Amino acid sequence: MPPRTALVAGATGLVGREILQGLLADEGVATVHVLARRAPDLRHPKLVVHLVDFTRLPALPALDEAYLALGTTIKVAGSQPAFRAVDLDANLAVARAARAAGATRLGVVSAMGADSQSAIFYNRVKGELEKAVDGLGYEGVVIARPSFLLGDRQSLGQPERTGEKIAAGVGRWIGHVLPANLRPIRAADVARALLRTVPQAKAAQVLLSGDMQPA
Repeated sequence: MPPRTALVAGATGLVGREILQGLLADEGVATVHVLARRAPDLRHPKLVVHLVDFTRLPALPALDEAYLALGTTIKVAGSQPAFRAVDLDANLAVARAARAAGATRLGVVSAMGADSQSAIFYNRVKGELEKAVDGLGYEGVVIARPSFLLGDRQSLGQPERTGEKIAAGVGRWIGHVLPANLRPIRAADVARALLRTVPQAKAAQVLLSGDMQPA
């Protein structure tokens, strides 16, 4: 296969950071473009960083695949509209721009319980994003729906999320008896599942949290 050109949005986040590192280490990837409001604390010969305003994205360079890992919380965003502007609007803007730049495959970091008809606002927004990207004409779309994420948010300068902290404690004590889809999952395992699946994707596919847990 010819060398691929990839794009990551959200590379300074928990899963996005792992996706970026995986792409940079992949000998089959020639260039990795990152869209960000602030530059990641990383330098690499393959890495091209574009500092952008996600409400006014520029035309993107030619791409083969793209990964959407932008995300926040309502607490951090400050309101439901502000949360929606990141988790739905910004991700969707990147997906559209990447498709216009020739990307044929897309990986999306969503969430367990995503459903565009959900009564829960968070799950509804995640589901709306899944539904929207499915109609953009990608040859392959891979949706990752992780349970509570495990990873070092402190090293990213991000506040610890209460649900993830509780889930990590529960996982240590009774994780082995929980159904696979409910167990907390490491951000690195979510990234690896997407990196393994997206380059070969031929249709729409959902990876549940249990599917991404290591054997």
